[in-house]
Amino acid sequence: MNKTCFTLVAQVALAIHSLSVASYGETQKPAFQYELGDTRISIPSSDEPRVKVFGPESIKLAGKYLETGAVSWARGNGCVNCHTTGPYLTEYTAWSRQFGKPNKEVHATFLKVVPKEVTEVKDIAQNGHSYYPGAFSAVWRSVGLAEWDRHVTGKLSEATDRSLRDMFERQSESGAFVSHGEVEIPHITTDYELSLQAARAITAAPGWLAELKDEALLHRVENLKHWLRTAPPKNDFDRILKLQVAYYLPEVVSQPDRDAALALLSSKQHADGGWSTRDMSPVNDWHFEMSATVLNLIQNLPDVDKPESDPYMTALAVVLMRQNNVPVSDPRIQQGLTWLKREQRASGRWWMHSLYRGNFHYITYIATIEAIKALDLCGELDAISADEK
Repeated sequence: MNKTCFTLVAQVALAIHSLSVASYGETQKPAFQYELGDTRISIPSSDEPRVKVFGPESIKLAGKYLETGAVSWARGNGCVNCHTTGPYLTEYTAWSRQFGKPNKEVHATFLKVVPKEVTEVKDIAQNGHSYYPGAFSAVWRSVGLAEWDRHVTGKLSEATDRSLRDMFERQSESGAFVSHGEVEIPHITTDYELSLQAARAITAAPGWLAELKDEALLHRVENLKHWLRTAPPKNDFDRILKLQVAYYLPEVVSQPDRDAALALLSSKQHADGGWSTRDMSPVNDWHFEMSATVLNLIQNLPDVDKPESDPYMTALAVVLMRQNNVPVSDPRIQQGLTWLKREQRASGRWWMHSLYRGNFHYITYIATIEAIKALDLCGELDAISADEK
């Protein structure tokens, strides 16, 4: 990222509303969500004003926010995660025409954590559950690298191949990839969601699945497909995610299951045109491990009895419908787009309250990147070009 681009990104930070400690009533409040050089991006706030005019310029602000956040995290933390660098590499890589080529520093942080050799991984038993350590990070690392290869270089790299092979060493005997530990909604929720990301990884990596000859790996792939096809859904979130599985692996989801998932998703749309993530599962049933911190946070939100629409679920609903060939003209999509356009903030972000810790609100980053994906699938990014920066 060059100095000129950093200067432009700094303008985003200046536009982002600062947040006082009293706004959240937290005893320990971080100073900034992201820091990059002289750029300071404040903690997202519900008080930040909505964008006055939605359009190409406000979308470019969103792109600058996403780029800054990912580079900030890569430089400051250097790890693969589900809330910033993971979504950046999996989604932003498709938008070079609109926002410029994705950042190589972020890609480098993923490469650094690919094991030098693929070795056998032993499962761990803890609190009555069995899982393979590193499954979560291996999946997110692999899907990010696969999407980079797909959109940036156009060919499979040796590192991505090695990452995928290591990922399958962490697959459970059932065929699933088991997510363990504290829930971060979304992206660290059910085993179905993590296994879906693994399915995305193997289909995104250029030629990997089509040219796979390793019998043991082919068997693991079939186990993954079988599990995705037959696993009982934990909640409505799993049920609607069948639509995304159908997009990546069409043979895994039957047409009746697709129809049922689409009907369920449609039934969850609010009168204002949006959807709510919290409508997708009872609070205490997102995962087999739910911490008191997460439960208390969600149960004490002011709209707990009737969750308001949020940008992540609204955007994901539009994405799922578009990935399953629902036309842009469909009233459900049009109402969702209207909601998203209305709710973008002056900084370019889409504000969303964290469903994990309630401090950094990284879910705002996830929501913003999902919103851009929804807009892209509806043709709203067609008029934007990186050459106009």
